[in-house]
Amino acid sequence: MTVPQGRRSSTFTRLLRHGFTDPSAAERLLGAPELAALRSDPLLFDALGVAADPDLALLGLVRLVEAQPDETSRRELLDTLVSAKPLRDRLLGVLGASEALADHLARHPGDWQALVTYEAADLHPGVEEFERGLADATDPVSLRVSYRRCLLAIAARDVCGTTNVAEAAAELADLATATLRAALAMARAAAPADAAQCRLAVIAMGKCGGHELNYVSDVDVIFVGESADGADEGKALQAATRLASHMMRICSETTVEGTIWPVDANLRPEGRNGPLVRTLSSHLAYYQRWAKTWEFQALLKARPVAGDLELGAEYVATLAPLVWHAAERDNFVPDVQKMRRRVVENIPAGEVDRELKLGPGGLRDVEFAVQLLQLVHGRSDMSLRSGSTLEALGALAAGGYVGRVDAVQLDDAYRFLRSLEHRIQLFKLRRTHLIPEDDADLRRIGRSLGMRTEPITELNRAWKRHTTVVRRLHEKLFYRPLLDAVAQLAPGEIRLSAEAARERLVALGYADPSTALRHLEALASGVTRKAAIQRTLLPVLLGWFADSADPDAGLLNFRKVSDALGKTPWYLRLLRDEGAAAENLARVLSAGRLAPDLLLRAPEAVALLGDPRGLEPRDHAHLEQEVLAAVGRANGAEQAVTAARGVRRRELFRTAAADIIGSYGTEESPAEADPGALVNLVGDAVSDLTAATIAGTLRAVVREGWGDELPTRFAVIGMGRFGGHELGYGSDADVLFVHEPREGADEQEAAKAAAKVVSEMRRLLQLPSSDPPLLIDADLRPEGRSGPLVRTLKSYEAYYRRWSLVWESQALLRAEPVAGDAELGRAFIDLIDPLRYPAEGLGEDAVREIRRLKARMEAERMPRGADPTLHAKLGRGGLSDVEWTVQLLQLEEGWAEPGLRTTRTREALAAACAAELIPVEDAAILDEAWVLATRVRNAVMLVRGRAGDTFPSDGRELAAVARYLGYDPGHVGDMLDDYRRITRRARAVVEERFYGA
Repeated sequence: MTVPQGRRSSTFTRLLRHGFTDPSAAERLLGAPELAALRSDPLLFDALGVAADPDLALLGLVRLVEAQPDETSRRELLDTLVSAKPLRDRLLGVLGASEALADHLARHPGDWQALVTYEAADLHPGVEEFERGLADATDPVSLRVSYRRCLLAIAARDVCGTTNVAEAAAELADLATATLRAALAMARAAAPADAAQCRLAVIAMGKCGGHELNYVSDVDVIFVGESADGADEGKALQAATRLASHMMRICSETTVEGTIWPVDANLRPEGRNGPLVRTLSSHLAYYQRWAKTWEFQALLKARPVAGDLELGAEYVATLAPLVWHAAERDNFVPDVQKMRRRVVENIPAGEVDRELKLGPGGLRDVEFAVQLLQLVHGRSDMSLRSGSTLEALGALAAGGYVGRVDAVQLDDAYRFLRSLEHRIQLFKLRRTHLIPEDDADLRRIGRSLGMRTEPITELNRAWKRHTTVVRRLHEKLFYRPLLDAVAQLAPGEIRLSAEAARERLVALGYADPSTALRHLEALASGVTRKAAIQRTLLPVLLGWFADSADPDAGLLNFRKVSDALGKTPWYLRLLRDEGAAAENLARVLSAGRLAPDLLLRAPEAVALLGDPRGLEPRDHAHLEQEVLAAVGRANGAEQAVTAARGVRRRELFRTAAADIIGSYGTEESPAEADPGALVNLVGDAVSDLTAATIAGTLRAVVREGWGDELPTRFAVIGMGRFGGHELGYGSDADVLFVHEPREGADEQEAAKAAAKVVSEMRRLLQLPSSDPPLLIDADLRPEGRSGPLVRTLKSYEAYYRRWSLVWESQALLRAEPVAGDAELGRAFIDLIDPLRYPAEGLGEDAVREIRRLKARMEAERMPRGADPTLHAKLGRGGLSDVEWTVQLLQLEEGWAEPGLRTTRTREALAAACAAELIPVEDAAILDEAWVLATRVRNAVMLVRGRAGDTFPSDGRELAAVARYLGYDPGHVGDMLDDYRRITRRARAVVEERFYGA
């Protein structure tokens, strides 16, 4: 049919005005003969314009009209469409939102009749109404047709706003219940003998059990079976299993009408490895003995829906006491900590930002928070025992367990996210939780949610706003009511009771909840500006403390720091306004004793945590410059060394904080993936800091006793870990002292002066003070403790030429000048190079002697009672094993391979590998073991505040070491197993490469 150009333009404009994106195609569809009666009907245009996708709605309508079997049916549809507004709105609403339901109507053109009725019962149908809707189904294919006819009505009420998202989700759950009953009836009819032998109850779990199902979702179930009328229990369970399996297939299998949804029974005891059907007593025995916390959390939504409902009710009643006492279980706290740590690793990196369910601020955050609070407080408050997320959230708010404003905001966010999820799934009836990327999809979804002006922009803005609310509230939800419990509230406000507050703190890992509440009261009570800021900060800080191995210590340390800095104007402002500062502080205060002790001696160092570059270690030149400047301003040697030790304390805190935060990670930046990088950071930073402190102490001692110049040139040589740039937090400084009388100076006077310098340096660095002492160890000098503390260069040369033993050559591999006269230091290095890198390497006798010394050390120096598989220094595959193996390579090959002439263990190992002196795989094994053992020693010092070479025996301290090493709560055993495995492999390499086995 030819349409005049003017008319075409008018229609074209009209279509654009009503929201069509392809008016040319729409104009062609309207030109179809079947729609002649409606072509200019303004009511049709208005109804299409209201649809989520007017183009899609018109195409679906044309397909439906064309699919009518005869002219009479077509006329009935069109007449009803024109005369009945409810049908028009419902039908076009569905056609504009769901391509899949439009396909169903095209295949079953009479099903539009399901949308005509508009009775009161039709507005809010329940299980009985849906059972009547499925009553005609006699096989899996007809069941699918009937199911989609019922789904069509649910979707129509949903998209037209007749029902809200919670009501739509409840209707979907009721339809699932009716469908499971119909499928079970078909299975029983197909096997009447099996049906006669057993009682079978179907328990809905998950969203179906909670009356909050999606359009497309697995329906989670658990089966309970018992024998009927005295039948053999074993045979009855076999019969029940056959019925259950057949019921699952009826719902899940793909037919010519597609599938309904998968029935998933993996929440049952033992998951896929357990029997599909168990007796009630078997269920009870499993949950009493073996069930994990998440399994009790899943039971919050258990609801009998099909089969023997009496047996199903008995199942729920029997397990309920276990569910509501799950929070008292020994492993509840680590389980909760593990579950609370966001797990998004399994989401592909490109999908995290579009993941509606599991992504940050997604549906799972709300559901988990509500369920955890139900487990903690539902023991004593029956009103919280609802399977519905929104009902439970309302009950938590009514009982004061959640702040009312927080609950309202979370309710709004959850409803929006669920509505968004419904609209995404409704389009093609596919299970997905990803926000689409295509503009056409986003436009359709936005319009379906009432966003008509700029649907894409409005949708993205609303989605981001609601996920931000969830991210912000899902942590505070646990902790804000704790503050209300100790604060002065307005009259009529409901607060958490003291007992409920203690219950919640225990459930979140606090061992002494009464003391924790006193800390909160001291920090947050009152009407001052300081208390108001604390009430803003603490809900988040408490969550970070609870994420550590010792939340009580974190809160106590925060109170101490706040008491010390509470009157300074910048402290709370820093934590409130600098996003990273508060989280960094929480991590540092709850990771162990060392960093908080360092901070509490100089609380102003908190400022480092808010500076983006504040945690970067300072290089040696800057450190030495600052220390020497501080020494220069001081009056007297003691004051000067006090200033130098103060710089050391601050820089130790900076290093420890960087190490802790790099090990734990933060919400904005993940944990450091390379543990070797953290080991290098600590080793370099502490070694440079120690060198700068010694340089400052040397300057102070010389200035106090001799003015500008000592009568002898003086140098300090770093040895051991100090010379190797591998110092840990608790390491002594191994050194040698060398001097050389100045020209014209008396040698005896020079020697006395040098000895007095050494004595005074050691005294000043160990004076009792608030700063950690620095112990100087010179036992590696010639003749050991029997020899003089300081020698001249000639004396060293004479000793090494005449008396030096092979172990001394080995010790000199780590020698490096660290302070004093640089030229004298270089001369000492020139003197010892031939000893530590002997020409042509070591002789056989020397190699045998080194191996004998190592074997003797293993036998004699291991502490009594220590586990050799867990001793980081002397144990199997530990630091000593790796270092002696590398040092033997240096002694043998250093003369010919320049890369081996380094004091650093990892650098020498890499050079040996590059020179093909050790296979790549063996080098990697040794490096991994050395890094791990070094990190264990650092962790022990950070956690306990004192040095140690073995894992702590205290449970909390051991858990803190595990957290530092990157293990989730509850995985201490995995840490110890991994340590033994890694060091066992290293020992095998040592046996081959060092001992020649």
